[in-house]
Amino acid sequence: MPARIEDYALIGDMQTAALVGRDGAVDWLCLPRFDSPAVFAGLLGTDEHGFWRIAPGVAAPAHRRRYRGDSLILEQEWDTAEGTVRVVDFMPPRGTAAPQLIRVVEGVTGTVRMRSAVRMRFSYGRVVPWVHKVADGGRTRTVAVAGPDSVWLDGEAETYGQDLTTYADFTVTAGERIAFALTWQASHLGAPEQPDAEEALAATEGFWRDWVAQCTYQGPYREAVVRSLITLKGLTYAPTGGIVAAPTTSLPEDIGGVRNWDYRYTWLRDATITLSSLLRTGYRDEARAWREWLLRAVAGDPENLQIMYGIAGERELVETELDWLPGYEGSRPVRIGNGAAGQLQLDVYGEVVEALHLAQTTGLARNDHAHLLQLRLISWLEEHWREPDEGIWEVRGPRRHFVHSKVMAWVAVDRTVKLLEQTACEGPLERWRALREEIHEDVCTHGYDPDRNTFTQSYGSSELDASLLLIPQVGFLPPDDKRVIGTVEAIQRELSTEDGFVLRYPTTGGVDGLPGDEGAFLACSFWLADALAMIGRGDEARELFDQLLSIRNDLGLLAEEWDPRLRRQVGNFPQAFSHVPLIDTALRLG
Repeated sequence: MPARIEDYALIGDMQTAALVGRDGAVDWLCLPRFDSPAVFAGLLGTDEHGFWRIAPGVAAPAHRRRYRGDSLILEQEWDTAEGTVRVVDFMPPRGTAAPQLIRVVEGVTGTVRMRSAVRMRFSYGRVVPWVHKVADGGRTRTVAVAGPDSVWLDGEAETYGQDLTTYADFTVTAGERIAFALTWQASHLGAPEQPDAEEALAATEGFWRDWVAQCTYQGPYREAVVRSLITLKGLTYAPTGGIVAAPTTSLPEDIGGVRNWDYRYTWLRDATITLSSLLRTGYRDEARAWREWLLRAVAGDPENLQIMYGIAGERELVETELDWLPGYEGSRPVRIGNGAAGQLQLDVYGEVVEALHLAQTTGLARNDHAHLLQLRLISWLEEHWREPDEGIWEVRGPRRHFVHSKVMAWVAVDRTVKLLEQTACEGPLERWRALREEIHEDVCTHGYDPDRNTFTQSYGSSELDASLLLIPQVGFLPPDDKRVIGTVEAIQRELSTEDGFVLRYPTTGGVDGLPGDEGAFLACSFWLADALAMIGRGDEARELFDQLLSIRNDLGLLAEEWDPRLRRQVGNFPQAFSHVPLIDTALRLG
């Protein structure tokens, strides 16, 4: 059975990523991209679906683990009766080179017996490859081939095959280093270059040292902010600048349930907060790349804006179920693709326009295409903002007039009015000023419950929604407005768990069209901390923020949600939409 979600570590090369368990097993790795089929899919099944474990002969969790400084280089140590051993795992940032996973076994004390066990399975554990050995430059290499894929295993210990698994049994003494590497290559190409593990490790360490040095944040939460920034960098697809929501699919929001989704894509809802966090911490190149990805993804057909795209801007994200995988802790179905890509979510228009506005006001190089795109988006929104939609949470129930969606439509118009007021761009300024007022009045009339002094999830509903916490952040109303304070207090009262964290919305009302429940949504919990700070309750905000930091795993990583009953992280992992608001809240609080 896979480990608890929070017991995994992330390593990656800014084009794909792997999850490594405390037991030394790589249980998840998609090659060559984040959204490619997995070579190791044991995370969503069993060892039969692919893994690579390096550990002492008697399998047990590592006694210690850490990242090497501010990097994605993982170090895990085991203490045995024979001595202590360390395994160093990393993926070198590769540019146009072949993707590699490198694992270096270091003897710390004594002489320790070790075992490497690799079970390669292509197509998410379904395809057993042809595994054989080839001679290459005086070395014997193990290669696994199936269809378009080949994976090459290099190591400094002799391997043998047994039960469709490739093993290496060896010992390591104090001061000795034994390296292994796994390299993906398209099967029609020749053998990839044999890696130099020590050279690759030094280059990877230098990359992260130089990258972290750019961070300008020096506040009291620097450790948490830097780790979140590193995680965000690790989730960035370097060739395009797109950022995946998570490197995994189908890690459940409800253990054993059906709320299992593929998050290896790029959501437009993350646009503004991601751009803001990158710019405010000194990462202008990443912010610029993110904006350019956004413009390319939306270009050509802005009237049919999707809520998410592939990491290179792909629009077709067909949702499919993998019925041969039993799912994480029996959570089925396992899905790839995401059918929510075809939903109507009016809020994304506001998020895209706000991101473009932020880029302009913070001094990123002017982009005339961005201005033209913004005007086209508002022209479309002018005709459609009154329509019901699926809302920010991709509910699969009936469309509704979600208040957050209308608020973000107001944001889109408001920022565009400011664009026309402050630049030479031409547009119907007076008409859009009137539209801005119309949307504002509509929301305050139909989305606000005066008896309870709170905004509601949708027009005519009595339910609450944590996305309403963003009302003061986006400037729809000032933080000292009684309606804002009432909404914050109502959400804190009605959507908070015993831990003080926040649910997205009540699942019992059937708004999302799905059975089961879910945990507290961590992004929303950070939003509550922001909102508390904005309405003058700074001590409560810091207390909540400290509590959120305390549930990170020992490596500083967060999944999508926190299950207050099981007291464990749930949902896809690690989650950009948890780490980005962590950065934002840290910047707000200090």
